[in-house]
Amino acid sequence: MVHVYNCHPFSSQQIVQVEQEPGLVCCGGGALFVVATGGCKVEAYSVEREGCPLICRFATMGTVKSIQHSKIGDYLVTIEEKNSATYLRAYTNWRYQAEDKARVGVRLLGHLLRGASVRGGVQMEIIEIPLSERPVAVACCSVTGDLLVGCENTLVLFTLRRQNQQTLQNQSQQILQSTWPNTQQSSSQSQGQTSTSNQNVSILDFERSVILHLPKIKAKRVALCGGYVAVQAELEVLVLKLDASSEPKTQEESSEITRADHLEDQADFLLLPRHQELLGDRAKDCDIPVSIEKTGLEDRGQYTLSYVLFRRFTPDFFQGCSVEETQLHSLQLCPLFTSKQSVSQEEPACVFCFFSLPTAGYLYSLKGGVELLSAYQYPEKVLEAVLADHLLHVITKSALQCFTVRCAALAARIEDPYIDTTMKACPPCSLEVCALRMQLFIGLRSVCVHGRHVILLSTADTETPEESERATQRRGLELKEHTMLTGIFLAVGIDPATTPALESLLSRPFLSRKWTISSPKETRTVGHGWNIYVVDTVSPLTLYQEMVEYSQKYAETNPQAQSLRHLLSEAHLLLRASLLQTGQRQNTEGEPALSPETDTGGPSEKQTDREELEEALRQNCAQLGDCFSRGSQKDCHLALPYYRMSALSVTEVIARNRPLPSSPHSYGPGFLFYLKHYLLEEAEQSLSQEEADEVIDIFSQSEPSQLVSVCASPPMVNISPERTLQILRRLEDTAGVSVPLTITMATMMLLMDDVPQYTQLMERHAEMLLVYGFIEEPRLLLHGGGGGQHTRVCPTVLTRQLAKSQPGLLVAGMVALHENNKIQLEQADHIFKELGCENCLQVDFWEAMLMASSQDAIIQELLFRLSSVYIDRLANTSSNTHSNHLNTRSRRKSLKSADDLINSCSHYGALYPWLTVLSPAHTTSSQHQEALYKLQSLLCGPSLSVGSVGPLMERLSEEPLWGFSLHLLCATRRGQYDRSIEKLLDRCPQAIIAYANHQLQDKNMVLWWQKLLPELCNRTRAAADNGILLAALKETLVVVAMEMSPAEFLELIPDDGTASYFLPHLLTCSQKHLLA
Repeated sequence: MVHVYNCHPFSSQQIVQVEQEPGLVCCGGGALFVVATGGCKVEAYSVEREGCPLICRFATMGTVKSIQHSKIGDYLVTIEEKNSATYLRAYTNWRYQAEDKARVGVRLLGHLLRGASVRGGVQMEIIEIPLSERPVAVACCSVTGDLLVGCENTLVLFTLRRQNQQTLQNQSQQILQSTWPNTQQSSSQSQGQTSTSNQNVSILDFERSVILHLPKIKAKRVALCGGYVAVQAELEVLVLKLDASSEPKTQEESSEITRADHLEDQADFLLLPRHQELLGDRAKDCDIPVSIEKTGLEDRGQYTLSYVLFRRFTPDFFQGCSVEETQLHSLQLCPLFTSKQSVSQEEPACVFCFFSLPTAGYLYSLKGGVELLSAYQYPEKVLEAVLADHLLHVITKSALQCFTVRCAALAARIEDPYIDTTMKACPPCSLEVCALRMQLFIGLRSVCVHGRHVILLSTADTETPEESERATQRRGLELKEHTMLTGIFLAVGIDPATTPALESLLSRPFLSRKWTISSPKETRTVGHGWNIYVVDTVSPLTLYQEMVEYSQKYAETNPQAQSLRHLLSEAHLLLRASLLQTGQRQNTEGEPALSPETDTGGPSEKQTDREELEEALRQNCAQLGDCFSRGSQKDCHLALPYYRMSALSVTEVIARNRPLPSSPHSYGPGFLFYLKHYLLEEAEQSLSQEEADEVIDIFSQSEPSQLVSVCASPPMVNISPERTLQILRRLEDTAGVSVPLTITMATMMLLMDDVPQYTQLMERHAEMLLVYGFIEEPRLLLHGGGGGQHTRVCPTVLTRQLAKSQPGLLVAGMVALHENNKIQLEQADHIFKELGCENCLQVDFWEAMLMASSQDAIIQELLFRLSSVYIDRLANTSSNTHSNHLNTRSRRKSLKSADDLINSCSHYGALYPWLTVLSPAHTTSSQHQEALYKLQSLLCGPSLSVGSVGPLMERLSEEPLWGFSLHLLCATRRGQYDRSIEKLLDRCPQAIIAYANHQLQDKNMVLWWQKLLPELCNRTRAAADNGILLAALKETLVVVAMEMSPAEFLELIPDDGTASYFLPHLLTCSQKHLLA
């Protein structure tokens, strides 16, 4: 479906004053090139200047049959005829003919001019390009400047080469010096006379790179763009992708021919081909083989070929077009760069392929997946079409019409990854196209476009004698065919006269004609009138403004009309395409000019234009947001990204969506969707009390179930608590009691400073149910979570109250939020710091998290933090300092004691028995003892790594026994048993047996007799009256006697005369051995 809008895309038109009847026209580089009918002369006119003055004129070497201009290199390429022969020629430096320079150089492809021709300065060159076959069509790449020549069954690719003129002069000088030494002085003089500007001009040349053989398709038109090659036959279009590859092919691979012999039509009857559309990889399944013949001499790389698109059409005989009229035309490959790309340095982000039948046009996207973007249905037969940056221009016999295009929609999605999210939006590529107001002309024949200039060639519609004769022959042939087919149907018993559809079918000429068309009409030598028009299109901003004015008609009659949304979407894409073009011009500033096109504005003017376009885009987004905010449920989500792109504040959006008093409709689903997302996304902007109350009213009328979430949103901090409480109570009466609703009502009581009522509401539910309520609506406790660990968070009024009155509930709620991925650990720490509870509640939170968490990374982080806190408390407290007693009294008691943690958390281990000997409970304060027990319990547990807390333990002195116990624990965890035994015997020998019984087991049992027994023997020998050591020695001997054989025990008895002391234990060992 094609929408039609009465918007005028044309601003003015002027007639180009040409002397002779034009036969061919083309444009490029700011110029219009006109070839006179049957002539051998090209005239160039400036389309950028008022009146289109003549730039220059120059003669060609033959009659021009086709002409193309290349933006890259600013050269012209022509197909010419002379003496019944066809030639391909390129014209470079043609602009120098404007300076009345008669010098013209003629050379062959690859033979650069040297000697006097070079020293004479820059001049126009005619490059003869020899071909083995007759050229049919040519195309120039708008990205690289390469040249593609289409012959009947082959395509020849020529690569554009550049060589600096100074280099050529140096090479010429070297040749002259080696050949004629006496000419050295004169050559150097002539070289010095050459201007510096001429020396810097590049000399263009072409190199034949590759030949593509297509035996089953007859090329009528070709196109080339960034490695994409398109060829158009009468009813077929094939797009290929050529890629240069550095991997050489084997001789066997390169000689493999995929061509098949082309079967000529043996019968005089037409075989109708079936309709086909093959996209992407499926295109290789078409029945058109292609083979590569590489011809480049300098380029040693290989080319790889891939099929991209194949489309074959079957003519529809009921569309008012005869067989010879049903043919493809207007093949184009168009690149599109994003605003971040440099046109001269990068590949285009998008490449589009356009081709057309007389009744329909097709636009495909080729990069990133082949896709049909748009299909254009023309109201009447179209002669030619040109795809431009913003519009598609088509001509019929009597009118110029414009259609919108979808290129910008695809480019926007490539450029911005946030398109089609809740952040940004863009109308879809599949949006139906629209036609704008047409401009009437008489006898239009061809069209070409340069920037905002549309060039039209019109000729009076007169019929030559040759055309009259051809029409008479065609009518006779049609009568013969009709009589033949009627006889066939009557022979089988079918009377065509009784079937109107069959009679209409037989009236069409399709039997006696092969599936070819007559050659294009020759340019007439007799004509009664002709004109070349340069029609200027309005600026995109002006056309956008007209579209907006036009859309107001729909907005006044039906604000939810589909046509209103469609027209605003068209305006949006128009602005996006303009911004893409503006960005490309900014990126190419400062780069060497590829062709001397006129620049109509300076940097400041371009910046102003871009600012105006961006402001218009914001206004358009606001209008689209209004459409989708009131639209259907299907597309209501698009209101959010469009309102965001409009830069409107939420206050402005609310004002735009207030229902009119006379309107029966309430707030639209799109507006509610936007408002919910705004309130859910923790916007920093706070609403005033009036605005917040209006939001409450909106949701109480439209979606009462969202009231709890709305009240908990950060922008609603200025809400009126009394008014909101009444609305919440009505909701409770209708919807019933719920935990989040009760907590929200309690928060309103806090805002009203009614603590008793707050307490009464909070006591309605058990603490566990309240925790579930926090999980359901986390913003009751904090504002700003959910956006990652670096998102700023802050506590709510309820959180501050819970920290004072119910710290256990607050800690449980924070743990539940973390375990349900509602908050990050760093964010929870920030909340407790905001509350001023980093030394108490925050530690309680870490201890509770250690019990609840199952993530190893979180567990290790918490173990390190808790160890640091316990060590810090031990280092900063002392049982002998009165001031510290005062500090510890002021600190709140922890929610969990050491025994609670040992019993409920597996990361806290039971204290080793020997620790009670080293750190009795009555020797320190309760807070100090609590920190000590918790740290000892962590060191006794299975999870804490001693290496991670080792540097922190250096803060604690070993002088007190509790400090010694911690260092001894660390040494024992590291496996330093020998050193630990020595230290323990030095500091607290009464604990050695308890230590040995617990630590020296299993593989460490040998330390009883290898380390502990010798140490005790030596120490008791030095202090024989030490009862503690003697008791320890006796206990040690009991253990050794039970573990060793008599012979091994005998070897342990010292030979210092004390053997009698060991004999009872030796006897016990012997008896145990006998019993065993």
